[in-house]
Amino acid sequence: MTLPEDPSAVAWRLEVENSEAGPKEFTGLVRAMLDEVPHESVRAVVVGEWGEAYDRTLPVDLLVDAARRWPHLRAVFLADLLSEQCEISWLSHDDVTPLLAACPALEVLWIRGADGLELTPVRHTGLRELRIESGGLPGEVVRAVGACDLPQLRRLDLWLGCEDYYGDSTVQDLATILAGSNLPALRHLALCNAENADAVTAAVASAPVVGRLEVLDLSMGVLTDEGGAALLAGQPLTHLRRLDLHHHYLSEETAAAVVAALPGVQVDVSDPQEPEDYDGTIYRYTAVGE
Repeated sequence: MTLPEDPSAVAWRLEVENSEAGPKEFTGLVRAMLDEVPHESVRAVVVGEWGEAYDRTLPVDLLVDAARRWPHLRAVFLADLLSEQCEISWLSHDDVTPLLAACPALEVLWIRGADGLELTPVRHTGLRELRIESGGLPGEVVRAVGACDLPQLRRLDLWLGCEDYYGDSTVQDLATILAGSNLPALRHLALCNAENADAVTAAVASAPVVGRLEVLDLSMGVLTDEGGAALLAGQPLTHLRRLDLHHHYLSEETAAAVVAALPGVQVDVSDPQEPEDYDGTIYRYTAVGE
């Protein structure tokens, strides 16, 4: 392994070259990094292909053991794979709570995929950014995120997904997040890729947490005029810096009305979608599914 001049200035990517590789290859990569990279210089770790990602759970226990030796670890990105490597809804995870416990100074945690993902509510005073990308996010994970005590969290991104890929979260599961009592520093909230985007948007329209936000992201989902009307009838959003609604099913009139209602806000209503009609049945899709 050739080290850069400043090992702390890079993000270290752990990834096997062969998607068919077994667990020994990925374990060897982690051990090699522990042996050759100064522990105090590791700031960010990106986990790509760990070998048969479509069939084997990401070995978070291995990362937890390593993270305990990286005292200055600040950012972790789990399952950073392209769809050509493994579809997002096939990425299999485990309980990530031990990783948060092992890294009290962690500031950024990104997770791609949610199959098998677990989280026990914790207090973490370092985390500033949490992002979970999924084709379907279980309600129990959403509730756990809301139950966590994250006093420094400034950005929260949840891709809620659809029922076909185990995204069974409801508006009730979002209640604690929307109340914002455990997220006093939150400034960026993304509730994206939601099959139930109209219901989510209606709840957001009156949510206490919205008053402190700079960015509200409701993009990539099945947002129709029903949700758009709820947004227009809800609390004022003129304090926002940006409202992201891209990939939507709004009519031109409703999209224009939202933009007109927020003259000082960057409103993204790009990428409008058209419903698909199959034998008289209308279908609308989230941006990311399988």
